[in-house]
Amino acid sequence: MGISTHVLDTARGRPAAGVQVALARREEGGKWTAWGEGKTDAGGRLAGLEGGRTLVAGVFRIRFDVGPYFAGLGVEAFYPEVEVVFEVRRPEEGHHVPLLLSPFGYATYRGS
Repeated sequence: MGISTHVLDTARGRPAAGVQVALARREEGGKWTAWGEGKTDAGGRLAGLEGGRTLVAGVFRIRFDVGPYFAGLGVEAFYPEVEVVFEVRRPEEGHHVPLLLSPFGYATYRGS
């Protein structure tokens, strides 16, 4: 199992395609190490964020670069990026981290 995401543009009622996403893991001392990246597909989904690595327990961060997404739509937005920090306690389980996005707000949760 790995780490996946799904970005939904709630203002438009559509998936957010083409959003650049980056995954990093926090090492001892607080330094972040890049683990993987990619762009959401036409359905707003991106799987395998761990970049082929074996998922391990630890604290991870997903950064969604949403500024270019909104700029491409010609929409003014408040957040140029969104970072979600979460803890993997059971690496053998799937970790799905959806992002519900609008120009002036966002929400996230642990999905399945």
